[in-house]
Amino acid sequence: MNLLLGVTGGIAAYKACELVSLALKSGCQIEVMMTNGACQFIGPLSFEGLTGKAPHVDTFSSAMAHIELGKWADVCCIAPLSAHTLAKLANGLCDDMLSTTILALPSKVPLILAPAMNTNMWNHPMTQHNLKKCQELSAAKIIDPVEKRLACGDYGVGGLAAPQDIMTIISNSFIQNS
Repeated sequence: MNLLLGVTGGIAAYKACELVSLALKSGCQIEVMMTNGACQFIGPLSFEGLTGKAPHVDTFSSAMAHIELGKWADVCCIAPLSAHTLAKLANGLCDDMLSTTILALPSKVPLILAPAMNTNMWNHPMTQHNLKKCQELSAAKIIDPVEKRLACGDYGVGGLAAPQDIMTIISNSFIQNS
C-alpha cells in the first residue's frame, strides 16, 4: 500500500513518527508531506531518518510533485490535522504542498483526517462546520480526537487518536478500496 501522510502544525506532530514506523512495519511505502507549521514542532530530518526520503515541504521543489503524489497514493491520511489546515481544506485553499496535493488527490483515493487541537478549538462551531464540509465534499473519513489531558493543561476532547488506531483505519480503508 502506498500511504501519503500529511503532518500539520501542533504538539501532536511528534506522534506522526510513530505512525510512520507502524506503516513501515506493516509493509507500506510512505511519502510524508509537512506544513511549515509542522516543521516548527518536529524536524523534517526525523521523517527522513525513518523513511529514507526527505518529506515534501516546498510546493515548488518539483513542478508536478503535488499531482504525482496524488496519483501514487492508495490512501492519504493527515495526522495530526490542525484547525488551520482543516479550514483550508474545507474551503479549497491551497497555499502549501499539503493543501495543494489534497486538492489534486484523485477522488478514488481515500482521505483520512485525524484532527488534534485544543478542546475549545475542536468544539467551535466553525471547526465542526469545516469537518462536515470536508466529509460532504470529499467523503473524508474523520478519526475523532480523544479525550485526555492536553499539552496546554486543559482536559477534554482534542488529543490525536492513538497511532495504532489510525493505522488500523488506514489499512481498513485500503482493503475496502481495493
